[in-house]
Amino acid sequence: MPLALLALTLGAFGIGTTEFVVVGLLPDIADTYAVSIPTAGLLVTGYALGVVAGAPLMTGLGTRISRKRMLLGMLVLLVAGNVVSALAPTFELMLTGRVVASLAHGAFFGIGAVVAGSLVSADRRAGAIAIMFTGLTVATMVGVPLGTLLGQAFGWRLTFLFVALIGMIGLIGIAALVPEQPAPRDARLRSELAVLRNPQVLLAMAMTVLGFGGVFAAITYLAPMMTEVAGFAESSVTWLLVLFGFGFFLGNLIGGKFADRHLMPMLYTTLGGLALVLALFTVTAHNKVAAAITVVLIGALGFATVPPLQKRVLDHATAAPTLASAVNIGAFNLGNAIAAWLGGAVIAAGFGYTAPNWVGVGLVVTALGLAMVSGRLERGAPAPERTEEFVGVG
Repeated sequence: MPLALLALTLGAFGIGTTEFVVVGLLPDIADTYAVSIPTAGLLVTGYALGVVAGAPLMTGLGTRISRKRMLLGMLVLLVAGNVVSALAPTFELMLTGRVVASLAHGAFFGIGAVVAGSLVSADRRAGAIAIMFTGLTVATMVGVPLGTLLGQAFGWRLTFLFVALIGMIGLIGIAALVPEQPAPRDARLRSELAVLRNPQVLLAMAMTVLGFGGVFAAITYLAPMMTEVAGFAESSVTWLLVLFGFGFFLGNLIGGKFADRHLMPMLYTTLGGLALVLALFTVTAHNKVAAAITVVLIGALGFATVPPLQKRVLDHATAAPTLASAVNIGAFNLGNAIAAWLGGAVIAAGFGYTAPNWVGVGLVVTALGLAMVSGRLERGAPAPERTEEFVGVG
């Protein structure tokens, strides 16, 4: 595999760390700005909404700008947003920095996957794309816990400066190693947007919003839930996030293995299992061992939904896979935004730190219902064409 993939992977690592690291630092950030935990949760919501808006917007710009320049521009946004967040004197300015960084998210993964696939021969394309998205998985297992540990030891502002440094190294690597690629020929945003009128694409994206949103309803408030309810020390949040990242890793393996052969049954199973585990988390959150096991299961079942959902979108959006991939990444983050806001709302209403788990249950059960509707509509319909390349999610 060419060295250019390492630069792309490092960029993906920086973006993945940026997205998730705030979860482990939420209480510290809330204390710094003298805001409540639900208010601090807006840092997750704001980032997610920025991805939702930025994914189609930035991908649209990519129809006129070379792919390499687009990747470089996305990492400039990542670095700038993290620097603003690190230095922000007010909560509002920090939220602005999060939104600026989020604009890079969807387009980097959508365009980066296409570039990764172009660096190798056709028979190695899927492997190259998988290597780039390893950066996201490693971010949940290593980057987020390391950033949390760094923030708890030396202050959360240093964490965001550290992530900005990672982004800068990735930017230099892409500038030096990724070959120049022209903008796609005959690419028109209006014609690509037409694919979003496909009912199956819209159903799959709705499942994405609700299914992965269920994960974030619980995980956004993991730190206060584990310290205030389970009784963990604040320092334990770091290794709990390692467990969550390990669950992500397992879920990616499981979902990727079965999505090709048994897509819809896999989706029914993972969504049903995720709803059950989130419901159990309201009970297991009161016991340290049971809570730790449940965190792994939430990560595994949550990320196991990603390959089948992403593949389903791409199977029904063969005319515009890059745009569909970017928009579906936005859909994941829209779910994160809605879930983080709803989770904060039930905490603010006085229902306790475990209440967001029930929000997650409701979202995931609704996603399961949509999956059943989608499967029923597909019966008897012509099978969609298979896509040549798999574009992952961030």
